[in-house]
Amino acid sequence: MNLPSPKTTKKSKQVGRGVGSTKGGHTTGRGMKGQRSRSGYRKPGPNFEGGQNPLSRRLPKVRGYSGNKSRKRGYKTSKQRPNPIQLSELEAAFDAGETVSYKSLVDKKVVKPNSSKELIIKVVFDKDITKKLNFESVKLTSKSKESVEKAGGSIK
Repeated sequence: MNLPSPKTTKKSKQVGRGVGSTKGGHTTGRGMKGQRSRSGYRKPGPNFEGGQNPLSRRLPKVRGYSGNKSRKRGYKTSKQRPNPIQLSELEAAFDAGETVSYKSLVDKKVVKPNSSKELIIKVVFDKDITKKLNFESVKLTSKSKESVEKAGGSIK
């Protein structure tokens, strides 16, 4: 049984007991004025900008639309982000010699469209493929292009 020695335990300073006490006198170590010196102070949230109109209220809103489903307010999204798909997923979904396009990806249910607009699809390298696949109007990373060309596929 290990008990702490009585020398290491230290009593906390008693605060708010007048000028003759150990700490601070009447301000009790909180400084003179301001929000943090008052009783009942709580740290403001991460969006608080000191009473200034916050960024979430300054940005333009779009009625009934949100770029992200988790967001409650609809902000204008400036650019469409690509949906990454791994090469190994495409190799599993497609047979050798088949063409990989947006329409074929939707037909094979590799990509689920969430609106009437076409999604931007980008093929990302995770491992080399062995099947010969032909890509049409689909973006590929440089490493995935090398892998496709090594397997004998084509990119248009």
